[in-house]
Amino acid sequence: MKQTTLNIQFLGTGTSTGIPMIGCSCKVCLSSNAKDQRLRTSILVESAHTSLVIDTTPDFRYQMLRSKITHLDAVLFTHSHKDHIAGLDDIRAFNFFSGNAMNIYANASTEEAIRRDFYYAFSDNRYPGTPELQMHTIVGDKFFIGDIDIQPIKVMHHRMPVLGYRLGDFTYITDANYIEQSELDKIKGSKILVLNALRKEKHLSHFTLQEALDIAHLTGVPEVYFTHISHQLGMHDAINAELPSHVQLAYDGLCVRL
Repeated sequence: MKQTTLNIQFLGTGTSTGIPMIGCSCKVCLSSNAKDQRLRTSILVESAHTSLVIDTTPDFRYQMLRSKITHLDAVLFTHSHKDHIAGLDDIRAFNFFSGNAMNIYANASTEEAIRRDFYYAFSDNRYPGTPELQMHTIVGDKFFIGDIDIQPIKVMHHRMPVLGYRLGDFTYITDANYIEQSELDKIKGSKILVLNALRKEKHLSHFTLQEALDIAHLTGVPEVYFTHISHQLGMHDAINAELPSHVQLAYDGLCVRL
């Protein structure tokens, strides 16, 4: 079967506080380089017939406006932390113009958090203008959204199970610090891999820069990008200069195609 061509845009590449961080005067937060200015982590994935985002961050509304996105078919969620779900209410703009409920995909624990935090969207007596959401529970098997085939990849974010996704030959993993071998095997053969790389120092629930490099090496993927970046990692250009030629830091607005 012919592989679907995918266009991927990085809507945000920062960790939960974003960069600049409120109240911080470090050189990264004060940088005038646009690549050092990072909204919370999310991507847009588009094929010829399907458009979806992974995660609705607190910056979701601005991300949609900044990238001039006027249509979405679905939202995939990685997990329930606020920097990945908080912008979901702004889906209602897409409801208004499409006339349809938004398809959202999440595992059972993330679905529970979404139903709790956005309870008003699931009420039997919904207030007019609240988001219209069609929930789909991910149980671990491969599935399709439109013409995009999606393989969930289970990773650990400290003690919290999180979903990464392989979409065709593109694999996206954020908020992880451990991946079992059986899940690593699902990544192998990808053409592009995106991994979280929070900082150089050890962290409880995220890969460090070196740990992300080690995972990238184990998978053998030929093109790798790091995301979910903290201001503690350092300046974009300086860190990029330290990386192998096939590895780069992602940045907001970066587009890749495969």
